[in-house]
Amino acid sequence: MSDDGFVADPPTLLLTDADVAALADVDAAVAALRDAYSRPEVASSTPERAVATTATGWQRVMTAAPPGGAYAGSKTISASLQNGLVSYLITLFDQRDSRLAALIDGNRITGLRTAATAAAALTSLLPDRPVSVAVVGSGFEAGAQLRAAARVATIERVCVTSPTPANRERFAEELSAELGIPVDPVGAAAEAVAGAGLVLCAARSRDETPTVLADWVDPDATIVSVGSTTPAQRELDPALIGRASFIVADALAEVLHDSGDMIAARAAGIDPDAVTVSLHDLLGGRAIRPERGIAIYKSTGSGFQDIVLASLIYERARADGRGIPLPSGILTIRK
Repeated sequence: MSDDGFVADPPTLLLTDADVAALADVDAAVAALRDAYSRPEVASSTPERAVATTATGWQRVMTAAPPGGAYAGSKTISASLQNGLVSYLITLFDQRDSRLAALIDGNRITGLRTAATAAAALTSLLPDRPVSVAVVGSGFEAGAQLRAAARVATIERVCVTSPTPANRERFAEELSAELGIPVDPVGAAAEAVAGAGLVLCAARSRDETPTVLADWVDPDATIVSVGSTTPAQRELDPALIGRASFIVADALAEVLHDSGDMIAARAAGIDPDAVTVSLHDLLGGRAIRPERGIAIYKSTGSGFQDIVLASLIYERARADGRGIPLPSGILTIRK
């Protein structure tokens, strides 16, 4: 302990969800993530997440110090499973002097970073031609995935499927009007996926059985899977992972060993290691998708993505004069 220190100058900024909404946009997010992921991966800069269980739910912490970035920090997620509530807080520290630069509401960043990172991956996965899209799911994440994909791909038509007719019809109506692309609601996932060059998976079944089966998927399709992020969750058929000639992981170790889809594939006798590369290697040009075969982008999410986008939003907030400067801050001490 020491009294020899200083309080952050400029003062620590509090950025609310409304601030993030005003400052964030998909194009800038995709560009920032492409740039950050083009650098070689440094495993120690983004350790695996830590989870503490509580009497009512859990606390999860995802820490990262993106190489070459000015800021490091973490996202803490507090979940109360008893009443279905969750909150997200991102702490951002300046790596140059260790001051606490910002406290940021992580709700909107969490949704944005998942979709924008997938879109960044698609810039190096999709062929340079118009593509038809299947969306499996009709909730918030499914909409974010389609919006982001539309920023980097030429989409000629979309089929959306989900269990509730009203939800998929609402999704089709809203996204068709917003994107200017025909979006058709269909009742069967097999019907939506058949013939699609890009399949966006953003939903899990209630009993955690796969929502996309290998037999439905075209031989050279691209799959984006973001709906299963823990060992217990399932989204992709193990046989589909077995058919893939190329798998890209946003967090290599977590995807291969802590994702329910990969755990199930290994239990079925499939070893995905030989065809799986990191997103760093894909966007850095050190790995290239084969000309033929199914490609899968598999995401479990990463604190790396949170801190890259939190840094972008913080710098924009300072330039635009947004946020609430805290009247006092934590002490940065000299040691």
